[in-house]
Amino acid sequence: MSNGNQAAAGGGAVYALGIFGAVVYYWQVAEGFWGHVGAIFQGLVWPAFMVYEAFDALGA
Repeated sequence: MSNGNQAAAGGGAVYALGIFGAVVYYWQVAEGFWGHVGAIFQGLVWPAFMVYEAFDALGA
């Protein structure tokens, strides 16, 4: 009785690790209180930055 939800759960775990890693990276390079607040925001939305930079590099 498998309906394929196991793959989705695994993908969510990998995505969560990516978010956690991004927050840690941005936290380390941040300076000051607002820099750390911004680091949390950037860690949560890093895929949007990545897609934007990819499209920018492609010239689209």
